[in-house]
Amino acid sequence: IALCVLVCSFTVLSVHGMYSASDDVIELNPSNFNREVLQSDSLWLVEFYAPCRMWLFLFVGIVKVGAVDADQHKSLGGQYGVRGFPTIKIFGANKHKPEEFQGGRSSQAIVDAALNSLRSIVKDRLSGKTGGSDHSRQSSGGSSGGNKNDVIELTDDNFDQMVLNSDDVWLVEFFAPWCGHCKNLEPEWTAAASQVKEQTNGRVKLGTVDATVHQGLASRYGIRGFPTIKIFRKGEEPEDYQGGRTRSDLVARALDLYSDNAPPPELLEILNQDILKKTCEDHQLCVIAVLPHILDTGAAGRNGYLEVMMKMAEKYKKKMWGWLWTEAGAQMELESSLGIGGFGYPAMAAINSRKMKFALLKGSFSETGIHEFLRDLSVGRGSTSTVGGGALPKIHTVEAWDGKDGVLPVEDDIDLSDVDLDDLEKDEL
Repeated sequence: IALCVLVCSFTVLSVHGMYSASDDVIELNPSNFNREVLQSDSLWLVEFYAPCRMWLFLFVGIVKVGAVDADQHKSLGGQYGVRGFPTIKIFGANKHKPEEFQGGRSSQAIVDAALNSLRSIVKDRLSGKTGGSDHSRQSSGGSSGGNKNDVIELTDDNFDQMVLNSDDVWLVEFFAPWCGHCKNLEPEWTAAASQVKEQTNGRVKLGTVDATVHQGLASRYGIRGFPTIKIFRKGEEPEDYQGGRTRSDLVARALDLYSDNAPPPELLEILNQDILKKTCEDHQLCVIAVLPHILDTGAAGRNGYLEVMMKMAEKYKKKMWGWLWTEAGAQMELESSLGIGGFGYPAMAAINSRKMKFALLKGSFSETGIHEFLRDLSVGRGSTSTVGGGALPKIHTVEAWDGKDGVLPVEDDIDLSDVDLDDLEKDEL
């Protein structure tokens, strides 16, 4: 019995700077990601990076290495849940469910992870599993090809109500049943529709119009060839879709549209334990401001601070972070756990509840100061500390701010009519 032994030789290098054409790292983007990675039988290590901080890992052999500039290609980073940099994903047998590398950033740790993934693939293939890319399975009717029900059939009768009057964004394909290119697009369109529905919570929809049946719609939008894809946003003129036609291209564009049209995250006052727990556990980071007491700022001053926070929430909405605030002194255990300690208001901290780490704003509580703070966090810079006690602190249930100026507590009047001042003077003598 002959045994086939797969030997993977590799070199691991770490450098700082941009990847060049001479490197063995393939620069990935929404246009080539599907072709290079998802349709490949090879194991891929993909680094999602920001230009200010990049690592290079070179493997020669069956392990291929790619890099995505996630600042430039935000949609691709969002498609795979990238929230910080650098993030390394291992695309193994199932390309549409990559494994996130959680180990240390040393050469040896990354080599070990790659070899473990290789062993798993080789073991599966020796046991009779075909492996290969998910794309080939999808094309042959596999379960990852999407659900046809996620593609909405549009007609002359329902188009205006469903598309033009909708607050959602629509990608609409105008097709002809006899069109060969339309038939090739169909499985990609279906797969993209299912992925987009899941990743945007149904806020971006994919639909189709049979232009040979609903000729009124085709004429209204000047359809001359097939397939033609148009983007519809409420209150705007339709836009021609100019991107690629793989599911990866379609999903990437849909996620960009979703980010552009998504409302800013809600800014919540910390009123009870559930608000802190849900916000911090449902988001990679929760940004918390501790604002001065209402008696120190008045309603106008507090609203000024809240306006700054809301502008930052809008600016960083693609990060999908949580945003919270509380009044100084209202949640002392929270302040203590973050090292704020009863002074220096307004203060701000960003908490990663999964790691129980936090970072404090060291600059000014202004648009510029907060932007610099959050920008550093988003690219992995800045010092962090462990949350005091290693867990989210106890939160007291408090009343919501009523939006008004503070009122000083009323002191009880003291009645001195029964006091004999002459007796007091004698006692003092």
